[in-house]
Amino acid sequence: MKAVLSLLFAILLPSFLMAQNRYDVVIDEIMADPTPQIGMPTNEWIELKNTTTAPINLQNWRIGDATGQSGPMPSFILPPDGYVIICTGSAVAAMSVFGSVISVTSFPSLDNDGDQLFLRAANGRTIHAVNYTSGWYQNEVKKDGGWTLEMIDTKNPCAGGYNWKASINTAGGTPGTKNSIDAIINDATAPQLKRAYTTDNTTIILVYDEPVDSLAGATLANYSIDGGLTFSSATSLAPLFNLVQLKTTGPLATNTVYNITATNITDCKGNIIGVANKAKVGLPSDPVPGEWIINEILFNPKSNAFDFVEFYNNSNKILDASKLYIANRNSSGIIGSIKPLSTVPHYIFPGDYIVETEDADNLSLQYLVQNPDNLFIISSPPSFPDDEGTVVALNFQGNVVDEVKYKDDWHFKLIDNDEGVSLERIDPSGISQDENNWHSAASTAGYGTPTYKNSQYKLLNAIDATIQITPKVFSPDNDGRDDIATIQYEVTETGYIANITIFDAAGRPVRNLVRNGTVGLKGYWNWDGLDDKGRKIPIGTYIIFTELFNLQGKKATFKNAVVLARKIN
Repeated sequence: MKAVLSLLFAILLPSFLMAQNRYDVVIDEIMADPTPQIGMPTNEWIELKNTTTAPINLQNWRIGDATGQSGPMPSFILPPDGYVIICTGSAVAAMSVFGSVISVTSFPSLDNDGDQLFLRAANGRTIHAVNYTSGWYQNEVKKDGGWTLEMIDTKNPCAGGYNWKASINTAGGTPGTKNSIDAIINDATAPQLKRAYTTDNTTIILVYDEPVDSLAGATLANYSIDGGLTFSSATSLAPLFNLVQLKTTGPLATNTVYNITATNITDCKGNIIGVANKAKVGLPSDPVPGEWIINEILFNPKSNAFDFVEFYNNSNKILDASKLYIANRNSSGIIGSIKPLSTVPHYIFPGDYIVETEDADNLSLQYLVQNPDNLFIISSPPSFPDDEGTVVALNFQGNVVDEVKYKDDWHFKLIDNDEGVSLERIDPSGISQDENNWHSAASTAGYGTPTYKNSQYKLLNAIDATIQITPKVFSPDNDGRDDIATIQYEVTETGYIANITIFDAAGRPVRNLVRNGTVGLKGYWNWDGLDDKGRKIPIGTYIIFTELFNLQGKKATFKNAVVLARKIN
């Protein structure tokens, strides 16, 4: 009888040891950057922990990242609450002094700034995954290397970044033993639906702020969409399970914003999503000039702060930040330092303000950031000098859709120190390179308005007007032929006032022809070719600059060229 039981146990034990569910084994410590050496060997490695009360065989399990996966692990029984170090074969000798070690072929190269790691069982099921960043260290010194990232609460494995921190062990890590920061975290925060994007006109990807229960995420009844559409399927996506793929029964229309509602979604702790959790989605397009504009520039930040550039979606299109680029120009005028605004799809809807900076936390300390989700972090972004420089916006085709060559003297002249003061665009539809369309951010707004409407915003409505100069060449020599230049105008409504200034080819004003003159529906002014003092001016090309405005804030400017000539005696 004992022999039969022993045989039965031998048969059942391997299958028992191989049984596993999500989070039965977790990645609980990561050495991504072993240099400079603090106390650990200069090897990359990760640690696994069995969070269950039963032993688990790791045979044929694999570890991987976004670039691929390792070779299979050998047979190894990971005891309950036990730890094992995973590394390359060359690191086994150095790491074995700390505890049990498994070497695998093709161990993933762990990126210092962040990486997506996954642990996959022999049957291909994702057991745990993490998407760490250097911000998870929560320590500016330790993130530079030599210290491990440790999970705080291994019973709360899908909590994300706030459940990780740099090791406090003086050796720099705790391979093979309980983490130095081990503690219990009370997770009562429900998952949030952050955004959505499309991969084609019938496929939508939802993005949550943490992994969600895969069964709840794949329940079709938990989702609805407006615009007359319905969903035909829902699928939770590995490895992180913070993404859900939805299929629509019909195609999405272009230039249409849809609203998706998610209900009854839970995380791995059972916290249920809020009642009104919604995200917008649609089909993105590529912008052309005038649709994606540079809206605010901070090029002279305070000490220990960073530049920022704000963009504005001035169109009815949906734009994708991963297909939009920021750049500058070098001293030769060549576009360089091109960086995408996002490395993942992130949609920008009509009227949205988007900000690029190097450090989001620092920006929030300096200014009021009304929409933190609209901040995009770019490591080593293009540089924008304090005195003058060029900000360039490019679309997916690499075409320049907006450009501003700013100067520090564009700031309000009564500001003694423009450090930490942003330049704001006044009119989104106005000319980007017009100095008069930019102004220093108001002091009452904290000298900057990243992610929301500019403090100096003023929409200058276009005027339906025409200005014509006749003749194009005139000769003020009193011979009765083309002695004057006539400035003809026509507008569609009354109440306008005009200013006219005449400039020479070097940009110097030579005649203030009209100052605050009233304007009818149509009329004209004459220029006799003289300056303000009634003197003859040299022959050449002159620019007649006309400004029309009314008390309701409508404004338009016109530049017309005219040639002044004289007979040669």
